Amino acid sequence: MATAAASDLQTHCSTIAQRAHEASRELAGLDTATKNAWLLASADALVAGSPSILAANKLDIEAAPSYGLSDAQVDRLVLNDQRIAGIATALREIAALPDPCGEIIEGQTRPNGLQMEKVRVPLGVVFFIYESRPNVTADAAAICVKSGNAVILRGGKEAAHSSQAIVEILQQTAATHGVPAGAVQLVDTPDRDAVGYFLKMDQWIDVAIPRGGEGLIRRVASEAAMPVIKHFDGNCHVYVDADADLEMAVNITENAKCHRMGVCNACESLLVHQAVAEQFLPLVAERLKSRGVELRGDQRACAITPMTPASEEDFGAEFLGPVISVAVVDDLQQAIDHIDKYGSHHTDAIVTKDLKAARTFTAAVDSAAVIVNASTRFNDGGEFGLGAEIGISTDKFHARGPCGLRELTTYKYVVYGDGHIRG
Repeated sequence: MATAAASDLQTHCSTIAQRAHEASRELAGLDTATKNAWLLASADALVAGSPSILAANKLDIEAAPSYGLSDAQVDRLVLNDQRIAGIATALREIAALPDPCGEIIEGQTRPNGLQMEKVRVPLGVVFFIYESRPNVTADAAAICVKSGNAVILRGGKEAAHSSQAIVEILQQTAATHGVPAGAVQLVDTPDRDAVGYFLKMDQWIDVAIPRGGEGLIRRVASEAAMPVIKHFDGNCHVYVDADADLEMAVNITENAKCHRMGVCNACESLLVHQAVAEQFLPLVAERLKSRGVELRGDQRACAITPMTPASEEDFGAEFLGPVISVAVVDDLQQAIDHIDKYGSHHTDAIVTKDLKAARTFTAAVDSAAVIVNASTRFNDGGEFGLGAEIGISTDKFHARGPCGLRELTTYKYVVYGDGHIRG
């Protein structure tokens, strides 16, 4: 019986993957106007369909306690009229962006007269596995289709009803706006074995993008037969240099930590140069504690202002909630070494008025985004002008940082001759 059930699940997954592959062939030749019309119609339809989406979201919220979700995780799950309007806005912004498909990256005419072009083309089929954030369902679908890719969506079970309601609307508008069936599909089974089946279907799926916990990402990277764009955890740092504007540093730290605590570009670790630690730490501690944040500091930080003693694990943790690790460092190099040891290569920031220190930091810190005198929260596709992103890659190949439209393309060479043969 179990074997028959497994066979049925594998067949179900194969059907989804083949349908996506067929859709990707049509999407590769779909004109920009058609894709944009679908995006704009979908934005309007999502707003008009708010009651059904909110009803579905209510079911997810009611079930949240049974999954043991933290307050930050529940916040990421919740939809309201404002957040649905935000999803619609993101789709409209993607529609307004240039279509990367068909872009000539470079070209040349060879001495023999052959004309060569390097042309941007879609990746094909994206298998996207992501955490329980309903807005990501719409963002990922929009960015994949606009870049000419079909997408298979596997969201967290905690947002299953919300994601289903959103995808149904996207599929309805696709059917009436020339977007092929199979362009956007949601995996409708919570069975974890489904992921394993999809990861072996490299004949139909071109890339896997996992976005969630470290365990999930390591599993996907280990099992996938196709390339993987990884979105690892975000242990993001703010380093306050000896020459920092301390008021600016307090504001940046507060924003980086408290603007939204349950996201990957939130600050989890604060490093402070010893020269300003006695002046800065009481200021930032008062501000963060007023926002309900627990500070966990090393011995030197605890000696300056009251906070919880930090463990070794705290300095490498992605808390995704109201906790931040704090360490006092001797100098810029020690801050860089600390980030290299404990960081996740996601987003790290320096606050300083010293241009030389800023340049040293940006050159030495090996992260997808390195920020000077601004919050880590700016490492975001929308803030970078990419529109909504499908994730923030901590890889170096094939894409790094926010993955927007261009990051979901590859290229091919197109060569024009006039009866040329090679001698």
